[in-house]
Amino acid sequence: MSHSTPAPQTLTLTFPQVGRELTHAAGQTIYQSARRGGIRIVGACGGRGTCGTCRVRIIEGEVDASGEKALLGKRGGWLRACQVTPLSDCVVEVAQRSLAPVVRMDVEHAVTAEVLPLDPAVVSYDVSVPAATLTDNVSDFERIARSVPAVVSTIDLQTARDLPATLRHGGWSLCAYVRDGELIGLTQAGRRSFGLAVDLGTTNVAGFLVDLETGARVASLGIENPQVAWGADVISRMNHAMQAQAAAELHEAAVTAINSLAHDLCVSVGAKAADIVDVAICGNTAMHHLLLGLPVRQLGRAPFVAALRDAMDIKARELGLAIGPGGYVHIAPNIGGFVGSDHVTALLATEEHWRDRTALVMDIGTNTEISLVHRGEIHSASCPSGPALEGGHIACGMRAAEGAIERVRLTDGRIKVDVIGGGKPVGLCGSGVIDALAALREAHIVDSRGRIAGHHPDIVEQEGGRAAALAPDVHFTQHDVRAVQLAKAAIRTGVELLLLNRGIEENDVERIVIAGAFGAYIDLESAIAIGLVPSLPLEKFKQVGNAAGLGIRQMLASRQARAKARELARACRYVELSTRGDFQKSFIANIGFKAQSNLRRAS
Repeated sequence: MSHSTPAPQTLTLTFPQVGRELTHAAGQTIYQSARRGGIRIVGACGGRGTCGTCRVRIIEGEVDASGEKALLGKRGGWLRACQVTPLSDCVVEVAQRSLAPVVRMDVEHAVTAEVLPLDPAVVSYDVSVPAATLTDNVSDFERIARSVPAVVSTIDLQTARDLPATLRHGGWSLCAYVRDGELIGLTQAGRRSFGLAVDLGTTNVAGFLVDLETGARVASLGIENPQVAWGADVISRMNHAMQAQAAAELHEAAVTAINSLAHDLCVSVGAKAADIVDVAICGNTAMHHLLLGLPVRQLGRAPFVAALRDAMDIKARELGLAIGPGGYVHIAPNIGGFVGSDHVTALLATEEHWRDRTALVMDIGTNTEISLVHRGEIHSASCPSGPALEGGHIACGMRAAEGAIERVRLTDGRIKVDVIGGGKPVGLCGSGVIDALAALREAHIVDSRGRIAGHHPDIVEQEGGRAAALAPDVHFTQHDVRAVQLAKAAIRTGVELLLLNRGIEENDVERIVIAGAFGAYIDLESAIAIGLVPSLPLEKFKQVGNAAGLGIRQMLASRQARAKARELARACRYVELSTRGDFQKSFIANIGFKAQSNLRRAS
């Protein structure tokens, strides 16, 4: 790989695994070009060169890899894409962990049997009106308004533009969509109307198509949030958004994801995105701000103040969403700091599990939100757990896709794994990360301080450090152990300080609700073994899956649920943990592991 060849202004990068070619601008890295061209390369740090997950191999061509000298000739020639600049046309191989198809988005898991009481914000009316005549020549809008069995006092501008043609092409019959006295849309009589509920997560975006005539969920789909190209965690994305024009990139990425869901969900039921007349969206505070194009500088710096936290109703076209022309988007309310509307909707959906008892509601993920319910009061906090628990910043971490190790256990003292899809292991997903550390503790491979010992046959030396060999080319390194330690310390510190704030002990907790896609698949015994969650009897835990998804569907279908969500958000007392004097002491105390006797028995 020569460094002397002058780089031409534009080059071509070929990615044969996905059958794509990209035009590469001089001076950019392979990672930057792939991100711009929509080719997924894992990059938990957003291309800053700190995580080492964006591995590629140069099959043909010349590159400047001066920042990767230590890796040249090692690990089969794999380099960090964010540190490699092409000098000629190149053929690039991407690590399989970046390309594996995702099989778990947790859009089907329901908290309870799904019942969506209907009280929608948008109501449809099939109407037939007399044709205009010289003696009855009122405006088309007045003609419709007087025929709809509801008060209609105004009309959306785009709907007004469409009204004359729609009315006459339909032979003076049509379906009118009315929202709070506004005529927001028109279509042919008898056509179904749909609503779209979206859980805009940091890692994944889940969409749910609901028939607003029946309340039935007719289709569901989950995709990766394309914002991950700018970092797996919200801090990386907010830091990027502070640069010139960068906030627009992140906004556009979120809008693209939601539009893709709207299109694909409608196609799956023989409808069009224009048939969507109402949208409801939840997400954490950072996702909320990036979607709305709100400034994030003040959110990312102490005292972490949101631009706004109450619910909002916005014309969908103002955000760039391609649905019915006059449709609105209901943005669910936030609680405060980094406790966003996804936690509000999770509380809404799981109320039966925490009402009238002392309970913890935990949505474990890149940003973990925790609410403590005690004596009718709700205290909420966020914990910057980072992406390690979902496979980010883990050397061989990946999404819950085919080839991901999802379970790790000990059999006769040796490490054994289960793989999603049953094929060759290519990486480690979140549930596997928790299991791996629990198994290493169980085998006395990792000590109470988190150090990997060298006495076990499954331990290898890798790049000057020790690592557990989970499978060929899949390792769990000392750095990975540290990343999980920091994540679990943040979460346990959040729990401890919330309990301390209310003057109660862990044993006083009657129920722990574990929400979120990640929480649906973790092994609770493993989570307890490494200290991720309190060491309480398993019967006190309830894993509920994507509760935020159910909650936002309820809000889509019911104005009463929207009002309830606002009440919950206002009732929650936000607690900023990082400003407490005992935060650091508690955090440090939770980095280590409990005595081996507290761990689960070997299988």
